[in-house]
Amino acid sequence: MTDFQRYAVYYLPPEGALAEFGASWLGWDAAEGRAVPHPADLDPGLDIAALTATPRRYGFHATIKPPFRLAAGRSARELSIAFHDFCARQQPVMLERLELTRLGGFLALTPPGDTGALARLAAAAVRDLDGFRAPAPEAELARRRGAGLSPRQEENLARWGYPHVMEEFRFHMTLSGRIADAQQRARLQAALAPVLEPILPAPFGIDTLCLVGADAEDRFRLIERLQLRGQPES
Repeated sequence: MTDFQRYAVYYLPPEGALAEFGASWLGWDAAEGRAVPHPADLDPGLDIAALTATPRRYGFHATIKPPFRLAAGRSARELSIAFHDFCARQQPVMLERLELTRLGGFLALTPPGDTGALARLAAAAVRDLDGFRAPAPEAELARRRGAGLSPRQEENLARWGYPHVMEEFRFHMTLSGRIADAQQRARLQAALAPVLEPILPAPFGIDTLCLVGADAEDRFRLIERLQLRGQPES
């Protein structure tokens, strides 16, 4: 666990059809820490390797606490202990379902309906584990600002090292990089929809979180998966 450049807290789908599809689709299995072949039976006119190049190294996931470098004086072992404590205090979250969605120029799986409990879980992870986060390098901050940030996103970047947290958080499981061509985006969505429809969970429960790390090639892989064991207040 000490050989990782960065750490993050992810939701990784449990073993099953969705996890298998996501790993194959992106070409990287974060849970197993290995490359896997892309599916061969989709639209042959789609270059899956090119379409998934950006999200591939992160694996099929949803970010709960964005990637960070360990702060000076903090150890991976201490982070693991804090992650165990965090998961022991958090309650599982139940959502309506997952659905295929266009987010800006890319495709992702997102949950419709009330996601307040999920947003609170992500905010708690960002806040409670922030003591392990080293300040982001200036080059990284400049790159994020170059994408254009709202005032609230700028505040998040300065305080938490990442713009899309707290009120700006949106749970999503990325399926592609940005696709400028609207026709290609629609073609990809049409190819994915019938494959995903029978394997998307409804309802969709989150009862585990994963501590992950980026290896020397900056590919994220599972370190440990823990149950959320918090109990509702009586």
